Amino acid sequence: MSGGGASLQDRYAPESRCFGCGPANDKGLRVKSRVEGDVVVCDFTPEPHHQAFPGMLNGGIIGALLDCHSNWTAAHHLMVARGAEAPPCTVTADFHVKLKKPTPLGAVHLRAQVAEAEGDRVVVEATLEAGGRVTATCRGTFVAVKEGHPAHHRW
Repeated sequence: MSGGGASLQDRYAPESRCFGCGPANDKGLRVKSRVEGDVVVCDFTPEPHHQAFPGMLNGGIIGALLDCHSNWTAAHHLMVARGAEAPPCTVTADFHVKLKKPTPLGAVHLRAQVAEAEGDRVVVEATLEAGGRVTATCRGTFVAVKEGHPAHHRW
């Protein structure tokens, strides 16, 4: 984990059951995103059952890590922009992952930043690094949802 204090997920969504980032999901990945200046970071150590083939991280797990981490980056941005005490619930509208090279199963580091923001929509760009090398990138659009959406009160 990076930085001090509770992660965004632990602070704002401790009861979330999301597979990627829910603190209350014992079988999930439990992404822990932390704000460091204008970047949101996360350190994650995969387990052997997260591999695609011997010693390499599964691409679907990489996608889930980047998706959830980027989503929390967007939610945090909207919270700060609105001067709110808690982030709005946001969902993924789209995300595009590029698997640049195989990712070794050891510790990985994620970094995400807001690239664009307009109204309730935030575009985030993120990277996943292993051994100091970028092995995957992501660009996604995340949207704050309104009353009536199934995810509206999820955190």
